[in-house]
Amino acid sequence: MHIHILGICGTFMGGLAALAREAGHRVTGCDAGVYPPMSDQLRALGIDLIEGFGTDQMALKPDMYVIGNVVSRARLADGSPKFPLMEAILDSGTPYTSGPQWLSEHVLQGRHVLAVAGTHGKTTTTSMLAWVLEQAGLQPGFLVGGVPLNFGVSARLGGGKYFVIEADEYDTAFFDKRSKFVHYRPRTAILNNLEFDHADIFDDLAAIERQFHHLVRTVPGSGRVVVNGLEESLTRVLGQGCWSEVRSFGSTVSDFVAEGEPSHFKVLQAGKPVAELQWAIGGVHNQLNALAAIAAAEHVGVAPAAAANALATFENVKRRMEVRGRVNGITVYDDFAHHPTAIRTTVNGLRRQVGKARILAIFEPRSNTMKLGTMKAQLPWSLEEADLAFCHSGGLDWDAATALAPMGTKAQVGANIDEVIAQVLAQVQPGDHLLCMSNGGFGGIHAKLLAAING
Repeated sequence: MHIHILGICGTFMGGLAALAREAGHRVTGCDAGVYPPMSDQLRALGIDLIEGFGTDQMALKPDMYVIGNVVSRARLADGSPKFPLMEAILDSGTPYTSGPQWLSEHVLQGRHVLAVAGTHGKTTTTSMLAWVLEQAGLQPGFLVGGVPLNFGVSARLGGGKYFVIEADEYDTAFFDKRSKFVHYRPRTAILNNLEFDHADIFDDLAAIERQFHHLVRTVPGSGRVVVNGLEESLTRVLGQGCWSEVRSFGSTVSDFVAEGEPSHFKVLQAGKPVAELQWAIGGVHNQLNALAAIAAAEHVGVAPAAAANALATFENVKRRMEVRGRVNGITVYDDFAHHPTAIRTTVNGLRRQVGKARILAIFEPRSNTMKLGTMKAQLPWSLEEADLAFCHSGGLDWDAATALAPMGTKAQVGANIDEVIAQVLAQVQPGDHLLCMSNGGFGGIHAKLLAAING
């Protein structure tokens, strides 16, 4: 089959392209921004990429167009379509489908799917679970919204019956406004946490809870739902009905509980010690992620002790507290955090690692939710444990300086990357930890900071 993917350079669609190519399909694709690293990865797989969404691509005559959720029916100021290729596909009656739907029909069909959902920690927990199953000899396939360092790739078909997938609640496509994860039909589902996000598509928390319940509805009676016992929102989701075995983690009365510090703790199941984990990963959030992975792996026959042994060699995911370099005693990190809760959790995790050393938090509110200003009031709260904060405010329709005013002199705002770097350079000292947080490339600020500090 020849598939042509619209929006191929996104993390999910790029992973789908890799899976399709591995399965023997001919894959081509297009996007508005065809650039490294995704473009390099895809071309290395023999996938031809086209810049833009021009109608000339109809000449490719694929068997199926696979449509990413970046594509819409939007119009430009002059009235012309933003995605002319999509209009041509609709006019011609050519077959098209969404990425999640194609994945469901061509990759996930007949496999035991383990899906990881949640506002935070999806990528890390999916990577943990895939690594646990790999170490158990189960050869899982996986699709992750990042690059697990243990594997070095974001997707593979795998050799066994198990497939681990990051289950995103974002909408499927412009013609299918259900969350992506309703297509995956998991037998094992992790509900890691749930709070308000994606303000561009959800009106309120209740709307997201409804989508999570749609996921719960798809889990069979012989399946398992692994749920964070600390989350009231998830209690409400399960309160709408659950037809599968439930295993909880996190709270003191959960089925799976951690006892000890995040870097070295015992795992209790039903109150009895069943495993012990000592690893190089920090943060309470990762302790919870580990419990979720252990509870999910047990559903497919991996004992908690074996899962913990595997996690002891887990190397995390690219862009999750990734050290980009050290210069003159100053460490620069790259992290994907962009939601206020994720920012707070990331800063807290670093604080636990570095003790009283200074943390300079450098961030950009780049997600759709943050660009809308929906959670700007939470920013001072999210940055409490940082010694100084620097915000890149370019492209925002709201005043970042006003939002950060409660932080007083601890916070500064820069309209562009160069201004932010200048502000950091005026404050940085040997021994500092520079924590850069964004869900984008952040204008290459990490390398620029390292070069500037090196002088």
